[in-house]
Amino acid sequence: MIQRQSEAIVLRAWPFQEADLLVSLFTREQGRIKGVARHAMRSRRRFGGALEPMTHVRATYAERPRQELVRLDAFEILSSPLSRPIDYARTAALQLVAEVLEEALPEQAAEDAVFRLALAVLEEIQIGRTSIPVIYFSLWINRLMGWMPELGHCVVCGLDLRGGTVWYSATSDGVTCSDDRRNSSVALSAESASIAARIFRGTVRDLAKEQWQKQPLVNLERFAIDTLERHLERKLVSARALFRLGKNRFEFSSEKDSI
Repeated sequence: MIQRQSEAIVLRAWPFQEADLLVSLFTREQGRIKGVARHAMRSRRRFGGALEPMTHVRATYAERPRQELVRLDAFEILSSPLSRPIDYARTAALQLVAEVLEEALPEQAAEDAVFRLALAVLEEIQIGRTSIPVIYFSLWINRLMGWMPELGHCVVCGLDLRGGTVWYSATSDGVTCSDDRRNSSVALSAESASIAARIFRGTVRDLAKEQWQKQPLVNLERFAIDTLERHLERKLVSARALFRLGKNRFEFSSEKDSI
């Protein structure tokens, strides 16, 4: 048996054999793993509130040879979403991050860049508006997983699209010009593409401090989530919850605010 300790983010937990919980963790050293928290539903001494989704913990666990599930021994909370006021929008945003990590990452494959991304976005979701962190996370996870299309050129004819509107389809790779757009294509404005470029150059903390026009953010979020769902080959339940909240999540001090 190998004893380990690692920073981790709790993705989800569900009942498993009487009073036990099965827990999905995204660890810094080993990537996504699953483990059993013995008697966690009966006693809170070892885990307390550390099993809430998107809690950042230091996990102590043991691996057994030739067994997929690890034995979870103890969690030390490093940061918890429950430590700050939380509302429906924040809950849905946190669930989106957890759901995407659970679906996108293979088991036991270390992804330090993704781990750092998740921590940065987790912190910002808890202290500010949810719109920029959700878009930042969705675009960056697409890039880190190799799913982000290049927005500067038409994938069909090669036309330079920088500074103009691009068209994308939820069922096809790449973006196109207007002439080559596919059936059911959706327009992504030059303003939205410009914000995407800013996101890949900046930090989520700095970007969240700025004032942005609402509509380009709405369109960019939809593009980023459509791209995720295309490659995950499933609809994201948490994304539907965010969409139901409507455009109020994108409200800033004035509709005339600019980037």
